Amino acid sequence: MSAVASGSRSLTATLIEFGRQGLAIPVLLLVMMAMLVLPLPPWLLDMLFTFNIALSMVVILAVVYVKRPLEFAVFPTVLLAATLMRLGLNVASTRVVLMDGHTGPDAAGQVIHAFGEFVIGGSFAVGVIVFVILVIINFMVVTKGAGRVSEVTARFTLDAMPGKQMAIDADLNAGIINQAEAAARRQEVREEADFYGSMDGASKFVRGDAIAGILIVFINIVGGIAIGTLSHDLGFGEAGRVYTTLTIGDGLVAQIPALLLSVATAVLVTRMSRSQDMGETVVNQMLAQPKALAVTGGLLGVIGLIPGMPNLAFLTMAAVCGAGAWWMAKRAEAAAGAPPPDAAADAQLPSESKELSWDDVEAVDPIGLEVGYRLIPLVDKAQGGELMGRIKGVRKKLSEELGFLVPAVHIRDNLDLGPGSYRLTLQGVPVGEGEVFPDRDLAINPGTVSGRLQGTPTKDPAFGLDAVWIDRSLREEAQTLGYTVVDAGTVIATHMSQLLQQQAHELLGHEEVQQLLTRLQKVAPKLVEELVPKALPMSVLVKVLQTLLMERVPIRNLRQIAEVLAENAPRTTEPQQLVAAVRVALGRSIVQNIMGLRPELPVITLDPQLEQVLGDSMLGGADGPGFEPGLADRMCQALADSARRQEMMGEPAVLLVTPRLRPWLARLMRHAVPSLTVLAYNEVPENRRIRVVAAVGR
Repeated sequence: MSAVASGSRSLTATLIEFGRQGLAIPVLLLVMMAMLVLPLPPWLLDMLFTFNIALSMVVILAVVYVKRPLEFAVFPTVLLAATLMRLGLNVASTRVVLMDGHTGPDAAGQVIHAFGEFVIGGSFAVGVIVFVILVIINFMVVTKGAGRVSEVTARFTLDAMPGKQMAIDADLNAGIINQAEAAARRQEVREEADFYGSMDGASKFVRGDAIAGILIVFINIVGGIAIGTLSHDLGFGEAGRVYTTLTIGDGLVAQIPALLLSVATAVLVTRMSRSQDMGETVVNQMLAQPKALAVTGGLLGVIGLIPGMPNLAFLTMAAVCGAGAWWMAKRAEAAAGAPPPDAAADAQLPSESKELSWDDVEAVDPIGLEVGYRLIPLVDKAQGGELMGRIKGVRKKLSEELGFLVPAVHIRDNLDLGPGSYRLTLQGVPVGEGEVFPDRDLAINPGTVSGRLQGTPTKDPAFGLDAVWIDRSLREEAQTLGYTVVDAGTVIATHMSQLLQQQAHELLGHEEVQQLLTRLQKVAPKLVEELVPKALPMSVLVKVLQTLLMERVPIRNLRQIAEVLAENAPRTTEPQQLVAAVRVALGRSIVQNIMGLRPELPVITLDPQLEQVLGDSMLGGADGPGFEPGLADRMCQALADSARRQEMMGEPAVLLVTPRLRPWLARLMRHAVPSLTVLAYNEVPENRRIRVVAAVGR
């Protein structure tokens, strides 16, 4: 006995190890292929039929013991594998029965012989009747009902998905759950929809298997009688007895596991989706009312007193029901009279409010993206959304261009927004918003299109260009007319990229600068040691780097920036003067970013008289020139017109001024003419020629 138990444990351990290594499914597929192609010996058929029965028992017990249907989410796949294996066994046993059935009842193995002789008593007529009854129960009752329940449940589950998603969003916005819990609940909703959709299809496997079982039995009986009489010289009655007995035994061996799997399917799809213990729930809900048992016992007692009825059976069951009703009533009274163990503690809970802590103060997200409910599929990878990948690409590109790691984007849904609207926030403050149509494309007019498109006119949110939301079927036509066509995800990603470039200085703080210094210290430790905090406080360094980013100067070359700061720090710690020194040192890369490799730099200048007026007004040491607002308006308008002409010619718009005026004019033009770059004379490298294209006067 110990040897048998040890061998069983070894076999079980081997099967479990096969499953963990991913070998169970390939081995099962190979076995099924062998059953379809190779003739199997009777002893191997016995083993496979026994395994099939054991598998069906394991499945139905697993269905009974799981607390939630989603805990057995692999059931549709298991059902398909078991169905295919059973059909393969039908093919293998059919081959053996038809080839060797004339040799005797043991031709197809002991399992089929046992079901053909012991279960049906050796009478093929009884076997046919039992088999037909099993098929009717399986096909007409269990399978048909389970298929209908699966279909309805799948439809209702899919219809309820939007409502469940909105409920999760409402709980999240109300603060009932956090972002992690919301993500977990959304994942559960999607898994539930996928599971019941798969169960709807899996029920068709069971239905098809039942039909196949009927056809296989009919074909085996007809084919066996024909082969026995024509090929093996058996009489019609003998051939009918032998082959019908073997075929019915084979059919019963297949139909019993099929019935078990059909019942498992029905049990799983009729269970509620919440977590529960099936046995405990059934007992509690069926026997929750003692009156039900009491009335049932009374009716059984009346029937048991009728002459001619099986009095002992009915009166015994009536006594059992009456005793059960009395015991449940006493138990309910005891439970109602005694307070629950935690009643005192529960009574104190409302008065004992949880003390607030710093954990209740939520941190502000550096970068946030809020979307309406129609845009949720764009940010959900499980639904094929590509926006997350594009946002990651935007972060990577900006990090490479700007010279520091752009923080992660926190995406959340916002029911206060329109269905197709989105909002971008920096440090918790909205900086941009727009509306997109996820089922359409945006055709942007770059100014050179040759026709018009049918659609919804709008403006490109990133650059303000004229655009049209078009049906996706018009994409090729729009591209032919010269439009730039992008999808909704690209529109949002491009808008985000443009806003982050403009507001990059808000994303750089002390922590990010410390990370930059840590990286620089690996290659230039002495420089970092001399710079911070000996030469400059960290706050001044942060201000200098922020100002450079504000003026669209990347800080990739941090080593050169640090060397310039270390050189000039003994003379001044004023951030603007340090920025001016850094810009002169970075002049080559600044001009390179503006005009590329072209040797000539087209610039706009100020009329000498206007430049003199502005310079004189700053002699008092003020932060900016002091003159009438009308002159500033005329100057900004003239510079805007000149910048627009440069852009139409495909050339950069650059204003070249004296070093003293550059900081103030750069701040002014940053808001008045964002496309205009302001350079100082000493920032232009000596190897670049200057070509004056316009001079702005008073």
